Amino acid sequence: MTPLRTRSRRGRSALLGRDVVSRITTYNADREAERRAMKWRAMQSSPFAFFRGTASVFWDDLAANTSALPESPLVWACGDLHLENFGSYRGDNGLAYFDLNDFDEAARAPLVWELARFVTSLFVAAPVLSITRQAAARLASTFLAAYRVGLIDGKARWVERATAQGMVRDLLHGVKRRTRAALLEKRTIVTRGKRFLRIDHQRALPVTEEQRALVTQWCERFASSQLDPKFFRVLDVARRVAGTGSLGVERFVILVRGDGSPHGNALLDAKQALPSTMAAALTLPQPSWRSEAERVVTTQHRVQAISPALLRALRFDKTSAVLRELQPVEDRLMLSLVPGRERHLQSVARTMGNLVAWAHLRASGRAGTAIAEELETFARTTGWRDALLEYARWYQPQVEADAHHFAVAYEDGALS
Repeated sequence: MTPLRTRSRRGRSALLGRDVVSRITTYNADREAERRAMKWRAMQSSPFAFFRGTASVFWDDLAANTSALPESPLVWACGDLHLENFGSYRGDNGLAYFDLNDFDEAARAPLVWELARFVTSLFVAAPVLSITRQAAARLASTFLAAYRVGLIDGKARWVERATAQGMVRDLLHGVKRRTRAALLEKRTIVTRGKRFLRIDHQRALPVTEEQRALVTQWCERFASSQLDPKFFRVLDVARRVAGTGSLGVERFVILVRGDGSPHGNALLDAKQALPSTMAAALTLPQPSWRSEAERVVTTQHRVQAISPALLRALRFDKTSAVLRELQPVEDRLMLSLVPGRERHLQSVARTMGNLVAWAHLRASGRAGTAIAEELETFARTTGWRDALLEYARWYQPQVEADAHHFAVAYEDGALS
Protein backbone atom coordinates (compact mmCIF):
# COMPACT_ATOMS: atom_id res chain seq x y z
CA MET A 1 0.00 0.00 0.00
CA THR A 2 1.29 3.46 -0.87
CA PRO A 3 1.21 5.49 2.36
CA LEU A 4 -0.37 8.90 2.64
CA ARG A 5 2.85 10.63 3.69
CA THR A 6 1.95 14.23 3.07
CA ARG A 7 -0.92 16.46 2.09
CA SER A 8 1.17 18.33 -0.45
CA ARG A 9 0.37 18.15 -4.15
CA ARG A 10 3.44 16.00 -4.64
CA GLY A 11 2.36 13.47 -2.00
CA ARG A 12 -1.16 13.34 -3.37
CA SER A 13 0.04 12.67 -6.91
CA ALA A 14 2.11 9.73 -5.70
CA LEU A 15 -0.90 8.31 -3.90
CA LEU A 16 -3.18 8.57 -6.93
CA GLY A 17 -1.00 6.13 -8.86
CA ARG A 18 -1.44 3.12 -6.57
CA ASP A 19 -2.98 -0.19 -7.61
CA VAL A 20 -6.19 -0.12 -5.57
CA VAL A 21 -7.94 -2.74 -7.71
CA SER A 22 -5.63 -5.53 -6.59
CA ARG A 23 -6.08 -4.50 -2.95
CA ILE A 24 -9.85 -4.74 -3.29
CA THR A 25 -9.87 -8.06 -5.15
CA THR A 26 -7.45 -9.60 -2.65
CA TYR A 27 -9.59 -8.52 0.30
CA ASN A 28 -12.75 -9.93 -1.33
CA ALA A 29 -11.14 -13.10 -2.73
CA ASP A 30 -12.91 -15.48 -0.34
CA ARG A 31 -16.41 -14.13 -0.94
CA GLU A 32 -19.11 -15.99 -2.83
CA ALA A 33 -18.60 -15.35 -6.55
CA GLU A 34 -22.20 -14.61 -7.53
CA ARG A 35 -22.85 -11.96 -4.90
CA ARG A 36 -19.29 -10.64 -5.22
CA ALA A 37 -20.05 -9.92 -8.88
CA MET A 38 -23.12 -7.99 -7.71
CA LYS A 39 -20.86 -6.02 -5.39
CA TRP A 40 -18.48 -5.14 -8.26
CA ARG A 41 -21.42 -4.00 -10.38
CA ALA A 42 -22.74 -1.79 -7.59
CA MET A 43 -19.34 -0.32 -6.73
CA GLN A 44 -18.51 0.78 -10.26
CA SER A 45 -21.71 2.83 -10.53
CA SER A 46 -20.43 5.90 -8.64
CA PRO A 47 -17.60 7.06 -6.35
CA PHE A 48 -20.02 7.04 -3.40
CA ALA A 49 -21.04 3.42 -4.07
CA PHE A 50 -17.33 2.59 -4.36
CA PHE A 51 -16.67 4.34 -1.04
CA ARG A 52 -19.42 2.35 0.68
CA GLY A 53 -17.90 -0.93 -0.53
CA THR A 54 -14.29 -0.23 0.45
CA ALA A 55 -14.10 0.48 4.18
CA SER A 56 -10.91 -1.58 4.39
CA VAL A 57 -9.16 0.75 1.92
CA PHE A 58 -10.25 3.83 3.86
CA TRP A 59 -9.00 2.48 7.19
CA ASP A 60 -5.67 1.30 5.78
CA ASP A 61 -5.07 4.75 4.27
CA LEU A 62 -6.03 6.53 7.48
CA ALA A 63 -3.76 4.25 9.52
CA ALA A 64 -0.87 5.26 7.26
CA ASN A 65 -1.65 8.94 7.79
CA THR A 66 -2.65 9.19 11.45
CA SER A 67 -0.66 12.43 11.87
CA ALA A 68 -3.28 14.19 9.73
CA LEU A 69 -5.78 13.99 12.60
CA PRO A 70 -5.41 15.00 16.27
CA GLU A 71 -5.41 12.53 19.12
CA SER A 72 -8.88 11.94 20.55
CA PRO A 73 -10.67 9.87 23.21
CA LEU A 74 -11.61 6.26 22.53
CA VAL A 75 -15.24 5.40 21.79
CA TRP A 76 -17.25 2.42 20.65
CA ALA A 77 -17.40 3.11 16.92
CA CYS A 78 -19.79 1.52 14.43
CA GLY A 79 -16.74 1.28 12.16
CA ASP A 80 -18.39 2.23 8.87
CA LEU A 81 -20.09 5.55 9.46
CA HIS A 82 -21.50 7.12 6.30
CA LEU A 83 -24.75 8.63 5.01
CA GLU A 84 -26.35 5.28 4.16
CA ASN A 85 -25.73 3.62 7.51
CA PHE A 86 -28.58 5.30 9.37
CA GLY A 87 -32.15 4.09 9.17
CA SER A 88 -35.49 3.30 10.76
CA TYR A 89 -36.32 0.13 12.66
CA ARG A 90 -38.68 -1.15 15.35
CA GLY A 91 -37.12 -1.58 18.78
CA ASP A 92 -37.77 -4.48 21.09
CA ASN A 93 -40.26 -2.21 22.91
CA GLY A 94 -42.45 -1.97 19.80
CA LEU A 95 -41.63 1.66 18.92
CA ALA A 96 -39.98 2.89 15.71
CA TYR A 97 -36.61 4.66 15.92
CA PHE A 98 -34.08 6.29 13.59
CA ASP A 99 -30.47 5.50 14.46
CA LEU A 100 -27.14 4.05 13.34
CA ASN A 101 -27.87 0.63 11.87
CA ASP A 102 -24.68 -1.08 10.66
CA PHE A 103 -22.09 -2.44 13.08
CA ASP A 104 -20.22 -5.02 11.00
CA GLU A 105 -16.95 -3.08 11.38
CA ALA A 106 -17.50 -2.05 15.02
CA ALA A 107 -14.40 -1.47 17.11
CA ARG A 108 -12.96 0.50 19.99
CA ALA A 109 -11.34 3.43 18.22
CA PRO A 110 -10.43 7.14 18.43
CA LEU A 111 -13.56 9.18 17.84
CA VAL A 112 -11.91 11.22 15.07
CA TRP A 113 -11.55 8.02 13.05
CA GLU A 114 -15.30 7.45 13.22
CA LEU A 115 -16.03 11.06 12.26
CA ALA A 116 -13.47 11.12 9.43
CA ARG A 117 -15.31 8.44 7.47
CA PHE A 118 -18.66 10.19 7.79
CA VAL A 119 -17.34 13.64 6.84
CA THR A 120 -15.52 12.15 3.86
CA SER A 121 -18.74 10.44 2.79
CA LEU A 122 -20.45 13.84 2.57
CA PHE A 123 -17.85 15.15 0.14
CA VAL A 124 -17.84 11.95 -1.93
CA ALA A 125 -21.66 11.86 -2.05
CA ALA A 126 -22.00 15.47 -3.25
CA PRO A 127 -22.62 14.52 -6.93
CA VAL A 128 -25.26 11.95 -5.90
CA LEU A 129 -26.97 14.61 -3.79
CA SER A 130 -26.64 17.17 -6.62
CA ILE A 131 -24.89 19.66 -4.35
CA THR A 132 -21.63 21.55 -4.71
CA ARG A 133 -18.41 20.84 -2.86
CA GLN A 134 -19.05 24.03 -0.88
CA ALA A 135 -22.50 22.80 0.14
CA ALA A 136 -20.97 19.47 1.23
CA ALA A 137 -18.53 21.41 3.42
CA ARG A 138 -21.43 23.26 5.03
CA LEU A 139 -23.22 19.96 5.71
CA ALA A 140 -20.04 18.56 7.24
CA SER A 141 -19.69 21.62 9.46
CA THR A 142 -23.31 21.23 10.59
CA PHE A 143 -22.75 17.55 11.38
CA LEU A 144 -19.61 18.26 13.41
CA ALA A 145 -21.24 21.16 15.25
CA ALA A 146 -24.21 18.97 16.21
CA TYR A 147 -21.83 16.23 17.34
CA ARG A 148 -19.91 18.71 19.49
CA VAL A 149 -23.09 20.10 21.08
CA GLY A 150 -24.32 16.57 21.78
CA LEU A 151 -21.12 15.69 23.66
CA ILE A 152 -21.13 18.92 25.65
CA ASP A 153 -24.77 18.40 26.62
CA GLY A 154 -23.68 15.05 28.02
CA LYS A 155 -27.06 13.32 27.83
CA ALA A 156 -27.71 10.46 25.43
CA ARG A 157 -31.09 10.99 23.76
CA TRP A 158 -32.82 9.27 20.82
CA VAL A 159 -34.91 9.96 17.73
CA GLU A 160 -38.47 8.64 17.43
CA ARG A 161 -41.58 10.03 15.71
CA ALA A 162 -42.31 12.55 18.48
CA THR A 163 -38.81 14.04 18.40
CA ALA A 164 -37.82 13.65 14.74
CA GLN A 165 -37.56 16.57 12.34
CA GLY A 166 -37.69 17.09 8.57
CA MET A 167 -37.03 14.09 6.35
CA VAL A 168 -36.42 11.82 9.34
CA ARG A 169 -39.86 12.67 10.75
CA ASP A 170 -41.45 11.98 7.37
CA LEU A 171 -39.68 8.62 7.17
CA LEU A 172 -40.82 7.52 10.64
CA HIS A 173 -44.40 8.57 9.97
CA GLY A 174 -44.33 6.77 6.60
CA VAL A 175 -43.10 3.43 7.94
CA LYS A 176 -45.71 3.49 10.72
CA ARG A 177 -48.31 2.15 8.29
CA ARG A 178 -46.22 -0.80 7.12
CA THR A 179 -47.18 -4.28 8.31
CA ARG A 180 -45.59 -7.71 8.52
CA ALA A 181 -48.33 -9.02 6.23
CA ALA A 182 -47.31 -6.55 3.52
CA LEU A 183 -43.65 -7.52 3.89
CA LEU A 184 -44.54 -11.19 3.55
CA GLU A 185 -46.63 -10.42 0.47
CA LYS A 186 -43.65 -8.71 -1.13
CA ARG A 187 -40.98 -11.27 -0.24
CA THR A 188 -42.90 -14.57 -0.42
CA ILE A 189 -45.48 -16.58 -2.35
CA VAL A 190 -48.20 -18.92 -1.06
CA THR A 191 -48.83 -22.20 -2.87
CA ARG A 192 -51.50 -24.67 -1.68
CA GLY A 193 -51.60 -23.05 1.75
CA LYS A 194 -47.82 -23.11 2.20
CA ARG A 195 -45.57 -20.04 2.08
CA PHE A 196 -42.22 -19.96 0.29
CA LEU A 197 -39.61 -17.28 -0.27
CA ARG A 198 -39.82 -15.41 -3.56
CA ILE A 199 -36.58 -16.08 -5.49
CA ASP A 200 -36.37 -12.94 -7.61
CA HIS A 201 -32.56 -12.83 -8.10
CA GLN A 202 -32.60 -9.24 -6.81
CA ARG A 203 -33.29 -9.62 -3.09
CA ALA A 204 -33.13 -13.43 -2.86
CA LEU A 205 -31.12 -16.17 -4.57
CA PRO A 206 -31.56 -19.95 -4.31
CA VAL A 207 -29.56 -22.00 -1.80
CA THR A 208 -27.91 -25.39 -2.05
CA GLU A 209 -29.19 -28.27 0.05
CA GLU A 210 -26.01 -28.01 2.12
CA GLN A 211 -26.70 -24.33 2.87
CA ARG A 212 -30.31 -25.07 3.71
CA ALA A 213 -29.23 -27.77 6.16
CA LEU A 214 -26.65 -25.46 7.76
CA VAL A 215 -29.13 -22.63 8.31
CA THR A 216 -31.77 -25.02 9.61
CA GLN A 217 -29.22 -26.36 12.08
CA TRP A 218 -28.40 -22.79 13.21
CA CYS A 219 -32.06 -22.04 13.85
CA GLU A 220 -32.75 -25.33 15.63
CA ARG A 221 -29.87 -24.80 18.04
CA PHE A 222 -30.93 -21.22 18.68
CA ALA A 223 -34.61 -22.17 19.09
CA SER A 224 -33.77 -24.75 21.76
CA SER A 225 -32.84 -21.92 24.14
CA GLN A 226 -35.91 -19.76 23.42
CA LEU A 227 -39.26 -19.59 25.19
CA ASP A 228 -41.17 -20.44 22.00
CA PRO A 229 -39.04 -22.84 19.92
CA LYS A 230 -41.86 -23.36 17.40
CA PHE A 231 -41.57 -19.70 16.33
CA PHE A 232 -38.18 -20.48 14.74
CA ARG A 233 -39.17 -23.61 12.80
CA VAL A 234 -37.65 -23.14 9.34
CA LEU A 235 -40.01 -23.20 6.35
CA ASP A 236 -37.69 -21.91 3.63
CA VAL A 237 -34.21 -20.42 3.13
CA ALA A 238 -32.62 -18.20 0.44
CA ARG A 239 -29.39 -16.33 0.01
CA ARG A 240 -30.03 -12.66 0.76
CA VAL A 241 -28.85 -9.77 -1.42
CA ALA A 242 -28.54 -6.52 0.54
CA GLY A 243 -26.09 -3.67 1.11
CA THR A 244 -22.84 -3.07 -0.73
CA GLY A 245 -19.83 -3.63 1.50
CA SER A 246 -21.02 -6.99 2.82
CA LEU A 247 -22.13 -8.50 -0.49
CA GLY A 248 -20.50 -11.87 -0.89
CA VAL A 249 -20.39 -12.89 2.77
CA GLU A 250 -22.66 -15.75 3.84
CA ARG A 251 -26.06 -14.16 4.36
CA PHE A 252 -29.49 -15.75 4.38
CA VAL A 253 -33.12 -14.72 4.59
CA ILE A 254 -35.07 -17.33 6.57
CA LEU A 255 -38.82 -17.87 6.50
CA VAL A 256 -39.92 -19.25 9.87
CA ARG A 257 -43.23 -20.38 11.31
CA GLY A 258 -43.57 -17.33 13.54
CA ASP A 259 -47.01 -17.08 15.09
CA GLY A 260 -48.48 -19.63 12.69
CA SER A 261 -48.71 -20.47 8.98
CA PRO A 262 -49.26 -18.98 6.60
CA HIS A 263 -50.19 -15.45 7.74
CA GLY A 264 -48.27 -15.35 11.02
CA ASN A 265 -44.95 -16.31 9.45
CA ALA A 266 -41.86 -14.17 10.02
CA LEU A 267 -38.66 -13.38 8.12
CA LEU A 268 -35.21 -13.52 9.71
CA ASP A 269 -31.82 -12.32 8.49
CA ALA A 270 -28.70 -14.34 9.36
CA LYS A 271 -25.45 -12.67 8.33
CA GLN A 272 -21.96 -14.06 8.77
CA ALA A 273 -19.78 -11.81 10.92
CA LEU A 274 -16.22 -11.20 9.71
CA PRO A 275 -13.33 -9.45 11.50
CA SER A 276 -13.55 -5.65 11.63
CA THR A 277 -11.45 -3.87 9.02
CA MET A 278 -11.36 -0.83 11.30
CA ALA A 279 -9.92 -2.89 14.15
CA ALA A 280 -7.40 -4.46 11.77
CA ALA A 281 -6.06 -1.03 10.81
CA LEU A 282 -5.68 0.10 14.42
CA THR A 283 -2.66 -0.66 16.61
CA LEU A 284 -5.03 -0.36 19.57
CA PRO A 285 -5.75 -3.66 21.39
CA GLN A 286 -9.35 -4.83 21.17
CA PRO A 287 -11.39 -6.86 23.69
CA SER A 288 -11.28 -10.61 23.46
CA TRP A 289 -14.61 -11.62 21.96
CA ARG A 290 -16.02 -15.13 21.89
CA SER A 291 -16.96 -14.51 18.25
CA GLU A 292 -17.15 -11.72 15.69
CA ALA A 293 -20.93 -11.83 15.93
CA GLU A 294 -20.70 -11.16 19.66
CA ARG A 295 -18.60 -8.06 18.87
CA VAL A 296 -21.23 -6.76 16.45
CA VAL A 297 -24.24 -7.46 18.67
CA THR A 298 -22.63 -6.22 21.89
CA THR A 299 -21.59 -2.94 20.28
CA GLN A 300 -25.06 -2.43 18.81
CA HIS A 301 -26.68 -3.02 22.20
CA ARG A 302 -24.27 -0.54 23.79
CA VAL A 303 -24.66 2.37 21.41
CA GLN A 304 -28.36 2.24 20.45
CA ALA A 305 -30.97 3.56 22.88
CA ILE A 306 -33.24 0.62 22.01
CA SER A 307 -32.03 -2.29 19.90
CA PRO A 308 -34.17 -4.26 17.43
CA ALA A 309 -36.07 -7.32 18.54
CA LEU A 310 -34.45 -10.74 18.06
CA LEU A 311 -30.93 -9.32 17.74
CA ARG A 312 -28.70 -12.26 18.68
CA ALA A 313 -25.22 -13.63 18.05
CA LEU A 314 -25.10 -17.20 16.72
CA ARG A 315 -21.90 -19.20 17.09
CA PHE A 316 -21.22 -22.61 15.58
CA ASP A 317 -17.71 -24.07 15.37
CA LYS A 318 -15.53 -21.39 13.73
CA THR A 319 -18.44 -19.54 12.15
CA SER A 320 -20.61 -16.88 13.75
CA ALA A 321 -23.56 -14.91 12.44
CA VAL A 322 -25.80 -12.05 13.52
CA LEU A 323 -29.47 -13.02 13.66
CA ARG A 324 -32.26 -10.46 13.55
CA GLU A 325 -35.83 -10.15 12.34
CA LEU A 326 -36.54 -8.48 9.01
CA GLN A 327 -39.00 -5.71 9.79
CA PRO A 328 -41.54 -3.84 7.64
CA VAL A 329 -40.49 -0.52 9.21
CA GLU A 330 -36.85 -0.82 8.14
CA ASP A 331 -35.87 1.87 5.66
CA ARG A 332 -33.30 4.52 4.83
CA LEU A 333 -33.59 8.13 3.80
CA MET A 334 -33.78 8.55 0.03
CA LEU A 335 -31.41 11.51 0.02
CA SER A 336 -30.80 11.32 -3.73
CA LEU A 337 -34.48 12.11 -4.33
CA VAL A 338 -34.10 15.64 -2.91
CA PRO A 339 -31.25 16.88 -5.15
CA GLY A 340 -29.90 20.29 -4.34
CA ARG A 341 -32.27 20.95 -1.44
CA GLU A 342 -29.58 21.85 1.04
CA ARG A 343 -32.10 23.04 3.65
CA HIS A 344 -33.50 19.50 4.02
CA LEU A 345 -30.04 17.98 4.06
CA GLN A 346 -28.91 20.40 6.79
CA SER A 347 -31.63 19.03 9.07
CA VAL A 348 -30.53 15.45 8.31
CA ALA A 349 -26.86 16.28 8.98
CA ARG A 350 -27.79 17.85 12.31
CA THR A 351 -29.80 14.78 13.33
CA MET A 352 -26.99 12.42 12.35
CA GLY A 353 -24.41 14.48 14.27
CA ASN A 354 -26.59 14.28 17.37
CA LEU A 355 -27.11 10.53 16.95
CA VAL A 356 -23.38 9.80 16.73
CA ALA A 357 -22.69 11.91 19.83
CA TRP A 358 -25.44 10.13 21.77
CA ALA A 359 -24.12 6.74 20.63
CA HIS A 360 -20.63 7.57 21.91
CA LEU A 361 -22.01 8.90 25.19
CA ARG A 362 -24.25 5.87 25.69
CA ALA A 363 -21.30 3.47 25.49
CA SER A 364 -18.82 5.77 27.26
CA GLY A 365 -16.70 4.17 29.96
CA ARG A 366 -17.40 0.65 28.68
CA ALA A 367 -14.43 -1.71 28.22
CA GLY A 368 -11.71 0.93 28.05
CA THR A 369 -13.47 3.78 26.28
CA ALA A 370 -13.48 7.38 27.53
CA ILE A 371 -16.01 8.48 30.13
CA ALA A 372 -18.54 11.22 29.33
CA GLU A 373 -16.48 13.96 31.04
CA GLU A 374 -13.49 13.16 28.79
CA LEU A 375 -15.69 13.36 25.70
CA GLU A 376 -17.04 16.74 26.82
CA THR A 377 -13.54 18.06 27.47
CA PHE A 378 -12.43 17.02 23.99
CA ALA A 379 -15.51 18.58 22.40
CA ARG A 380 -14.59 21.93 23.95
CA THR A 381 -11.09 21.92 22.44
CA THR A 382 -10.35 23.67 19.16
CA GLY A 383 -8.87 22.53 15.88
CA TRP A 384 -10.23 19.01 15.58
CA ARG A 385 -13.20 19.98 13.41
CA ASP A 386 -10.98 21.90 10.98
CA ALA A 387 -8.59 18.94 10.83
CA LEU A 388 -11.43 16.58 9.93
CA LEU A 389 -12.70 18.90 7.19
CA GLU A 390 -9.22 19.27 5.78
CA TYR A 391 -8.65 15.52 5.74
CA ALA A 392 -11.97 14.88 4.01
CA ARG A 393 -11.27 17.54 1.37
CA TRP A 394 -7.88 16.00 0.72
CA TYR A 395 -9.04 12.38 0.61
CA GLN A 396 -12.08 12.93 -1.63
CA PRO A 397 -10.00 13.12 -4.86
CA GLN A 398 -8.33 9.87 -3.82
CA VAL A 399 -11.69 8.11 -3.59
CA GLU A 400 -12.72 9.46 -6.98
CA ALA A 401 -9.43 8.38 -8.58
CA ASP A 402 -9.69 4.90 -7.03
CA ALA A 403 -13.32 4.61 -8.14
CA HIS A 404 -12.33 5.56 -11.69
CA HIS A 405 -9.58 2.91 -11.83
CA PHE A 406 -11.99 0.34 -10.46
CA ALA A 407 -14.70 1.25 -13.00
CA VAL A 408 -12.17 1.00 -15.86
CA ALA A 409 -11.06 -2.42 -14.63
CA TYR A 410 -14.69 -3.51 -14.42
CA GLU A 411 -15.45 -2.34 -17.97
CA ASP A 412 -12.31 -4.07 -19.23
CA GLY A 413 -13.45 -7.35 -17.72
CA ALA A 414 -10.51 -7.53 -15.32
CA LEU A 415 -12.81 -8.34 -12.38
CA SER A 416 -14.70 -11.20 -13.99
